[in-house]
Amino acid sequence: MLVIPAIDLKEGRCVRLEQGLMDKDTVYNDDPAAQARIWQEQGAELLHIVDLDGAFAGVPKNRAAIQAIVAALDIPAQIGGGIRDLQTIEGYLQLGIKRVILGTVAKENPALVQEACRLFPGAIVVGIDAKEGFVAVRGWAEVTQKQAGELAKELEGYGVEAIIYTDIARDGMMQGPNLRTTGDLARAIGIPVIASGGVSRLQDIRDLKGLEPLGVVGAITGKAIYSGALDLREAIRVAQGAA
Repeated sequence: MLVIPAIDLKEGRCVRLEQGLMDKDTVYNDDPAAQARIWQEQGAELLHIVDLDGAFAGVPKNRAAIQAIVAALDIPAQIGGGIRDLQTIEGYLQLGIKRVILGTVAKENPALVQEACRLFPGAIVVGIDAKEGFVAVRGWAEVTQKQAGELAKELEGYGVEAIIYTDIARDGMMQGPNLRTTGDLARAIGIPVIASGGVSRLQDIRDLKGLEPLGVVGAITGKAIYSGALDLREAIRVAQGAA
């Protein structure tokens, strides 16, 4: 299982939000590329990037910072936030991004997801962000009437590389991931699941490692590794089965 450090971009800086609220942000580094190198040096095998401004605007907003991150890394990176068309996907892949995460568009235009998987095999990940079990879109600003599990099942057969499942209530709150819903989702579908939201201590990594047989292949962590509550090197060691 991979432990995947997150870099959330707001106005070119590396920040973390609480429960996806843009006015509850903490700036951790003014140089996202330097932060990316730190996580790589600590053993990360994949970096998770979110263009927060892009998620709300519906178009990419932090291209310069993203380009700098990719140039600074030897490891692959995946990105999400405001990616709503094939041209944007292609542009990120040409920039050197390994995987592109589709969120809002997966709910609103699943045909585009299917087409993206066909055109860019192995490069498309879907982010399903849920509030009380229901899919949230547009930077989590809108909660729909579609259940997260229902959307995930609809994506089977498209060729989606993985699903990133985020429980919004847990995100940035350091309360641990929602193991029950994450496990239920992984059990219900054949697509690999990456857990996100609330991963904040070594026990969380151990607990998610226990879901690996169900198809949980990774855990994204942000605030905990920035604050020092979770040591990335140790978390990676646990995820690899060393403890």
